[in-house]
Amino acid sequence: MLASVVFVPSAPLLVPALAGPRAVDTEEVRAATLAAGRDLAADASTWIAIGATDSGIDQVGSAGTFLPFGVDVPVFLDGSDGDGRPDEQSPLRPGLPLSFLIAGWLRAESGAAAVRPVPVSSTATATECAQLGTQLAARVDGHREPVGILVVGDGATSLSARAPGGGMRESGARLQQVIDAAIGSADVAALAGLDPDECATEGVSGRAAWQVVSALCADRPMRPELRYARAPFGVGYVVAVWTPR
Repeated sequence: MLASVVFVPSAPLLVPALAGPRAVDTEEVRAATLAAGRDLAADASTWIAIGATDSGIDQVGSAGTFLPFGVDVPVFLDGSDGDGRPDEQSPLRPGLPLSFLIAGWLRAESGAAAVRPVPVSSTATATECAQLGTQLAARVDGHREPVGILVVGDGATSLSARAPGGGMRESGARLQQVIDAAIGSADVAALAGLDPDECATEGVSGRAAWQVVSALCADRPMRPELRYARAPFGVGYVVAVWTPR
């Protein structure tokens, strides 16, 4: 049974220890992300997180750390907070992709019990994403208990002069407007229609995950709530909640 769907950015600076006390530009998007996470946890104690990974990765572990991003903040997908750190000798350390590090951090901050990761290759075709989304829909419908869906991904990386994608590009801004409108209105057809090549050109890391959830929700009327859609660092960050009608 689907409880709700939450979209959040895949941004390390959401984590206060990584952002630092002077990074005030992160406060608004972090607050929106945390509030959406708490709402998702109130609807469902178990989450399925959908996030992009590097090509060829089809499985991830259950624990990791933000150490590759500058600070050794451990995260756990299985709710084992306080049971120690990820095993120093284990391939799980620090092997969670960024999207699932964010999912594990948000799970702990929100009080959810566990996150089940669903990795999708960042280069997956729209058809492959749709197939995965259809499989997930059947999986979710097979649960008696409510299941929350967390979708982690960023938009275009060319939305300001100092953006990491090489500065401001009008093509990136136009694409981001399409993304914001689609997520903000639960337009699954628009998400499914995102062009992989265009998204890759504009640095859109969330495309594959968004296309998976568009298939998962294809036959479900959803009530959307767009809570944040800005680019404080030149990257498109979207926080939204979709609730079944």
